[in-house]
This record gives sequence, structure tokens and C-alpha cells, in this order.
Amino acid sequence: MRRIGALGALALFLVLLPTRLTRLMEQPWGPLTLPRIPITVLRGTITPRSSLATLLGRSVSPAALDQLVSASRPAYDLARLSVGRPFGLALGPDGLVEAFTYGIDELRMLRVLRHGDALTAEVVERDYETRVSLTTGVIRSSLFTAVTAAGEQDQLALDLAEIFAWDVDFNTELQKGDSFSVAVEKMFVGGRFSRYGRIQAAEFRRGSRRLLAVRFDDGRGGGYYAPDGTPLRKAFLRSPLKFSRITSGFTGKRFHPILRQFTAHLGIDYAAPEGTPALASAGGTVGVAGWIDGFGNAVRLRHANGYETLYGHLSRVNVRVGERVAQGETIGAVGSTGLSTGPHLHYAMLRNGAWVNPLTVELPPAEPIAPEERGAFATARDAALARLLPGPERDDGAPLAAAPSP
Repeated sequence: MRRIGALGALALFLVLLPTRLTRLMEQPWGPLTLPRIPITVLRGTITPRSSLATLLGRSVSPAALDQLVSASRPAYDLARLSVGRPFGLALGPDGLVEAFTYGIDELRMLRVLRHGDALTAEVVERDYETRVSLTTGVIRSSLFTAVTAAGEQDQLALDLAEIFAWDVDFNTELQKGDSFSVAVEKMFVGGRFSRYGRIQAAEFRRGSRRLLAVRFDDGRGGGYYAPDGTPLRKAFLRSPLKFSRITSGFTGKRFHPILRQFTAHLGIDYAAPEGTPALASAGGTVGVAGWIDGFGNAVRLRHANGYETLYGHLSRVNVRVGERVAQGETIGAVGSTGLSTGPHLHYAMLRNGAWVNPLTVELPPAEPIAPEERGAFATARDAALARLLPGPERDDGAPLAAAPSP
């Protein structure tokens, strides 16, 4: 926080509390009434382990500070200050608070103004400005580098990977030259980018293979679907880790680096840093949560239709036996417990009691669009793809299948 001289204070105050301008602390919170001058203006941000008294105590009397806190309480409790949030204070020549502002978050600001002998407080709110943006990129080494090369943030890569997580293993299947296009909502506050909203449509090309995803919100919640109404979400994720690499595959004969002999390796080993979250590849019930011989700390889940999954060598187990878990829920963390030479996750799958290769097994499909929702889906699909793909490509390169009939 800094104190400003008389002329500088007046100039800054016109920024903080304008009559004709509509910016306050560089944010358009709306016009305010300019109080009498001369004035003293203070501005700053909330620092760690600070309170209003420690921030303003040298400038405001205890009585004036108490009046400010009491007047604000019906609108916002000033005991709840967040580190890094901005504030502004205007003092009259008598040392009384003329105006006070506190940015609660990026969409809400507490504004306190003097009216005679009293202070009145209100919370001023505003909305995000939503813009839909088209972003394209080509894979050179990873999805993250392609997204950042396109001028976007890592979060967009995570959101895109989550949409196609049931069809593409981003740990093992990406190749140089693969490409993506994404129509995504961008949320702006005061003309500045704040965060990503929903991805409306996305395309991922892997050689001759082309995947399209369209968002559709029905009465049961939102999800992503292929243009023919088939849900992208499936019973099992392609990988229990968001980003890693395979070090050992499913085989009946592998030389074990610790046992020093050939043994069957009936699962997939994913190398990842210790502590990386291990995700349940499907919803189910915890059958085992603890030490399992050479697998070390491990979790074994029971799923519908006779499927089970095993997650071994964990550094931490987050679930208990009998607990229900959802698909994508963190059940533990990558480690190197048991017979292990370094941090990795051993992921295995059983179907009706027999070990199967998680990368090649044919998994059960998910439910398609409900018959009564097909008309609404077709409308949403066409609108979303119009933002994603040029007209000729929609008409010729990727014909849109009609929503399936009942």
C-alpha cells in the first residue's frame, strides 16, 4: 500500500471513484458520486496474515474503522479478506472515510460510500462476457506444447484430453502430425481473459482417423457426443493416468528386473512421477485397498458386467474397502511400493476372472441419446459444428449422420 500526494491523490481518486468514467481500480464497476475534496487516497492489495486494522490503522481512527466495518457488515463481512484482492480508500479532510472499495472476487466488489454522517454499503456484481473462439493446432511432441504453441493455456489441453479420454490414450497414441480444432467459450471480465468455459465442439485427427465431439446438455446434465448421437463417454477410461508413458505392456513372458526371471506381465506399466493421481477407470466398488504382495500398496475395484481393475505400486491409497467410487475419481497416487524399480503405476484388468489386455479389450458401450432428445441434439450439433468446421468440410469431408431413429 502507498500514500499519494495531494495532486496525485486527486488524479488517482478520479480513477478510483469516477463520475463520468466507468472504471474503478481498472475495473468497470459503474459510476460513483465524487465526495468533497481535498482528499487522501490509499490503494493496495490484501497481504498475508493482514486485517483491515493492520492495513488501514495508521490512516483511519479506530472509531472510523469501526464505522466502516459495521456499515459493511450487512453487505459483506470485512473479516473475510482474501490475499491478493485489491482495495481502495478515500479519506476526507476530517479523516472520515468518504469511500471504500474491496474486490471480493473478479465478479463482485464491495462499495461503501458516505452520505452525510452515515456510510452505506452494497455489493456490485457483473457478469462474464462470453466469446466463442476457434483454436487449431498440430502435435509436434505433446498436446500441451501444441496448445501453448497455438497461444492457449494448459487448461485447454486438459479439457480437450478429458473429452477424448475414452477414445485416445494421450500417453501412448499421439503421433507427430496429429491435429486438433476446438470451439471453446472464453470468459472475459472487463475486457480481459479470465478463464475457459465449455468446449462446444472439438475435432481430433490421428492419421486417417477423425474424432468429432459435440457438447449437448439434456435434462440429466451435459456431455459430449459423436455427430450420430453416440456418447464419447464410455464405461472405462483408456488410461488411469492423464499423462504418462508406457514402460511395459501386456505379455505372457517378460524378464522381471527384480526377480531376475521370466514371468507373465498381465497388465500395463505407466511411468509417472511419484504422487501423480491414479484415477478409477470406471465407477465401481473397492474390493481391496492395501498391500497386495508384489503389487505393494494397491487398489482393486469391482465393476459392472464382470469387470475388475487393479492399480499397483501406489505411494498412497485414498479409498477404503466397500467404498463406491466414480469414474475419474482419484483412488491413490503413483509410487514405487512392492516389487518395483521406480515410480510407476501397474494397471491391470480382469473380465469374468480372467486377465485381459486393457489396451485391446472390447469394452461395453455407453447409452446413446434418448429418443425424445434426438431433435434437440441435432439442432445443437449442427450449430456447434458450424463454429468448428468450414462449410465445405461439413458438407463433403465429414457428412453429418442423422440422429438415430428410435
